[in-house]
Amino acid sequence: MPLMPLKIPPGIYRNGTEYQSIGRWYDANLVRWFENTLRPVGGWRARSASAMSGTCRGMINWRDNSDKRWTVAGTNTNLYVMNESGVMKNITPTIFTPGEATALLKTGYGYLAYGSFAYGVARPDYGSVTPAATWSMDTWGEYWVGCCTSDGQLLEWQLGFTTPTKAVAIVNAPTSCAAVMTTSERFLFALGASGNPRLVAWSDQEDNTTWTPAANNQAGSFELTTVGSIVAGKRVRGVNLIFTDVDVHTSSYIGMPFVFSFEKAGSGCGLIGPQAVAAIDTAAIWMSRSGFWIYDGYVKPLPSDVGDYVFQNINLDQASKVYAIHNSKFGEIWWFYTSVDNLENDSYVIYNYRENHWSLGTLARLSGVDKGVFSNPMMAGSDGYIYEHETGFLYDSATIFAQSGPIEIGTGENIMQVRQVIPDETNLGDVAISFTSRLYPTGSETSYGPFTSANPTDARFSGRQVKMKVTGDTLTDWRVGVMRLDAVTAGKR
Repeated sequence: MPLMPLKIPPGIYRNGTEYQSIGRWYDANLVRWFENTLRPVGGWRARSASAMSGTCRGMINWRDNSDKRWTVAGTNTNLYVMNESGVMKNITPTIFTPGEATALLKTGYGYLAYGSFAYGVARPDYGSVTPAATWSMDTWGEYWVGCCTSDGQLLEWQLGFTTPTKAVAIVNAPTSCAAVMTTSERFLFALGASGNPRLVAWSDQEDNTTWTPAANNQAGSFELTTVGSIVAGKRVRGVNLIFTDVDVHTSSYIGMPFVFSFEKAGSGCGLIGPQAVAAIDTAAIWMSRSGFWIYDGYVKPLPSDVGDYVFQNINLDQASKVYAIHNSKFGEIWWFYTSVDNLENDSYVIYNYRENHWSLGTLARLSGVDKGVFSNPMMAGSDGYIYEHETGFLYDSATIFAQSGPIEIGTGENIMQVRQVIPDETNLGDVAISFTSRLYPTGSETSYGPFTSANPTDARFSGRQVKMKVTGDTLTDWRVGVMRLDAVTAGKR
């Protein structure tokens, strides 16, 4: 019988049952499919010389006018700046109000009136979740601007590192804000301004200290027509996107007298959390409670091969922690989220928008930023350190693997007897190959391997349905192409 090539399409398929992923990849960790090959994601190393206090929920990097590179990271208790050497300084304003490290669900003792429910039974969620404190950040020229949800003040850091200059509140700016962003026309937007969850206020052009409208300036405000609350804003080419927790609006500069026009762009597609959106020049891609969405001139649902799994696996009480990071080198959006049985980000889902496929895995990252002015992306770990990613191949002992869904001969009515595996690797032995087999989609499994790669690799086993697992066996930049099986039909059962 001819060799059976395992031409498995790139990306994970994890919707519905395991059997529905027949002929596809079903599970993975810290791998990617890029340019038609399976390979490991890059490793990481500590970039910051010291750990931050608190949990990091916001990060940005940029270059100032003197060509120095900076990274600012905000936790629920502090604000830090890191220079290009990894030295960190605390620039927390003296007026800053710390926030919650984790979201709080009001279902325990003391919530609602005495006697409302049976003794010892947790109260149901009749109240809203108190979200974790998150940061929105942008730049104003060479200066940093930001806002934390726990504090609501619009802050600015005007550089100064040797003797650290603290961030300060922007003069005359609205307070009790949800987020901040700078438009391409150099207006500063205060989103959810003055405690009004629907209000967008903006400063005068090129002047972030003038917020009161007058005949000689372009400051102003507009209240969105929405039932939701503004949670974030994102700048894409030609338009500003304003996200609430239920819908999305666009804002465009039109000049005097109205300055900006506003229009609802989509309903039922609001952000799942303030940092769950990433911008990619002409588009924005985000996660909502109803799935994944994309704006490329129009708001559209983004079909996902893993959405069913992700939304069963996510802890929605901790949705405020979802953090999207653009990895432009590989055309990927990473969303880090808290899995259903945990209270902190420990899992991720990836969408490759260049090649249109998805991946999954586990990694404890709280926030991050694309490579920007630095060579590699940076992400904050749960231990308080900032890590440089896509560098080297060290993974803190994590297992790097990809596992296929069921593989069958023909229509699957015959038992497959596998005798040999013909590997397809850049360097023979970089990965270990193992298999499991079963007779029925929900039947018990039998494992075989791992096998040491050779040309060919002897591997004798049988089953109606076979799954292959490829595990990184060396800390190198390995590649896997099309594996082939020497398999024959062994009859029916």
